[in-house]
Amino acid sequence: MKTLWTIVGVIVVLAILGYGGYRLYHHYTYKPSIAPAMTPTQTMKSKPTEAMMQETTVIKMTPSGKLGTIVTDSKGMTLYTYAKDTTGVSNCSGGCLKAWPAYAAPSQNVTVPANVTVIKRSDGTFQYAWKGMPLYYYISDTKAGDVTGNGVGGVWSVVK
Repeated sequence: MKTLWTIVGVIVVLAILGYGGYRLYHHYTYKPSIAPAMTPTQTMKSKPTEAMMQETTVIKMTPSGKLGTIVTDSKGMTLYTYAKDTTGVSNCSGGCLKAWPAYAAPSQNVTVPANVTVIKRSDGTFQYAWKGMPLYYYISDTKAGDVTGNGVGGVWSVVK
């Protein structure tokens, strides 16, 4: 009788293990699925690369009180245009460039948002441009949101 109960016990254990193994196999078996694209409200799980950051954060549209919405860099620093520039050409150099540093681009081969382009300066460096007009910072703007360069000399303007 003891042998019969041992055999029944082994059969029951094997049946339980067999069923559990079946469930485990089917639960953890690779099942391909089509992942949905990320929505704008989802965040990336990995750190963004420099190329991703350049592509998405070259400029921001930032509210600026009485000036309305202005164009800034990714850190909120105000960007300006120079009335003496022409489309695709910077005419600010020497002392001008010391007071009004160019918004430098790493190369012409970067992905940029709408209305932004990259120009090649006469010194061989690259500079971001808004609708073809080169973009600059103002040396006296010390923090994000400063717009102290707007209207300087009648030739410098905040980009709106």
